[in-house]
Amino acid sequence: MATNRTFTMIKPDAVNNGYIGAILNDIVEAGFKIVAMKYTHLTGGTAGAFYAVHKERPFYKDLVAFMSSGPIVAAILEKENAVEDFRKLIGATDPSKAEAGTIRNKYAKSIEANAVHGSDSDENAAIEGSFFFSALEQY
Repeated sequence: MATNRTFTMIKPDAVNNGYIGAILNDIVEAGFKIVAMKYTHLTGGTAGAFYAVHKERPFYKDLVAFMSSGPIVAAILEKENAVEDFRKLIGATDPSKAEAGTIRNKYAKSIEANAVHGSDSDENAAIEGSFFFSALEQY
């Protein structure tokens, strides 16, 4: 059964390029409600823990270095069919293959610097949201 929440991060590349407001506007305009949000800077250890599922993959070290290279905005979003709808809104991981008008099409530079993270399943959305936010921080 689909849940009504998903998790996202605006990644260091998009934060550094000044896209926080534009991305949040796109999210809200698409009908998502922000139920938790914070601006933070991940340490290498925190980024490593968050992406531990990828620890054995060849890109893991570069991913951890990138995600700890600057501040991020973490958020939990709410909308009916949240995970699937958000994945459509952000577009393909490779911005050159992302549909016109998607967040990655508009704000990402490369597969690595792809502007935003979006949960890929209801289960991961719950895990990822809980990684960043306590129950008291979710509205």
